[in-house]
Amino acid sequence: MYLENLYLANFKNYSEAKIVFSKYINALVGDNGSGKTNLLDAIHFLSMTKSAFIPIDNLCISHDQPFYSIIGRFLQKEKTIEVNNSLLRGKRKKIQIDKNPIDKAADIIGEFPIVLIAPNDHDLISEGGETRRKFFDSIISQLNRSYLINLIDYNHALKQRNRLLKQFSESGKIDHDLLEPYDRILLNLAKEISKVRASFCDIYVKKIMTHYAYLSDGKELISLTYDSQVQHKNFASNFHGSLQKDLILQRTNVGVHKDDYLFEMDGYQLKKFGSQGQQKSFLIALKLAQFDIIREEKGFKPILLMDDIFDKLDDHRIQKLTEMIEHHEFGQVFMTDARPERTRHFLEKLNIEWRIISVDNGTLVTEK
Repeated sequence: MYLENLYLANFKNYSEAKIVFSKYINALVGDNGSGKTNLLDAIHFLSMTKSAFIPIDNLCISHDQPFYSIIGRFLQKEKTIEVNNSLLRGKRKKIQIDKNPIDKAADIIGEFPIVLIAPNDHDLISEGGETRRKFFDSIISQLNRSYLINLIDYNHALKQRNRLLKQFSESGKIDHDLLEPYDRILLNLAKEISKVRASFCDIYVKKIMTHYAYLSDGKELISLTYDSQVQHKNFASNFHGSLQKDLILQRTNVGVHKDDYLFEMDGYQLKKFGSQGQQKSFLIALKLAQFDIIREEKGFKPILLMDDIFDKLDDHRIQKLTEMIEHHEFGQVFMTDARPERTRHFLEKLNIEWRIISVDNGTLVTEK
């Protein structure tokens, strides 16, 4: 699978742009702020229905414009498929596949899978459990539609329960009959979600260990552990026993929305004891493991998006990635860089088709 071409209208700093891509390597070069990352984000929209960086869709519409439109044509299994993601300010986002409306994000997520390596990946190590949950949920959701639907239903029930908790807390009266349906839904879905997460982690940890060993030449032993309240045998009683605390805090405090994934190196927290280089290697291994799992589950290679990859890695890790590219371990690759001469020097060493696209404040020019 690869993205043949892309059309943008009023998307971020692109008033209008059309571009044709190489099926192998596409290097986006230009000054910082020129729109390189915005182009990667447009591809993320087509795959995941939303931005990788901005939580509010309306903010992706160009200033003073009424709408944005993103249209991409994918070649998948010798068939061309057009995906359209558009938004009219103040209206509901529209998603179409070959001009047929898609009502639910769950119906498209996973059809055109991607893996994104970006500068903010370090948040996976430095931030709290919510960041890590979102990362792993994003991967599993691209592979398992039932999981995605369960997750959507769980979050909806959680939102409704929290709304009731706030009402009860403010009124001083509790209606257990109103809470019971949401309690039942959350308990049942939590078990299903946790089961899939635990199984997925068992597979994922083996792959990340393999990639980390390759990137670091086997100098340290890393681990990934899934930590969930649901795995405890007293989960249901702990959930019900937390009601008073829930009322005080006006939110549900026990459930899979509190899960975390623990990153360790040689038995110690990676966040506290890993060097900058070790943490970078771990993050790259994390994304390469994601790539492997999607490829194995889907039967084709996802699109790889690498934002400012040269500033992110040292020469040793870049050399390791170069070897993987030359061995055709990846399919279509998009990479950004603020230094064109560095990118060209890197690409000219590769025995594989590549294309340089110059980005200048929303204007795209193919150099090769």
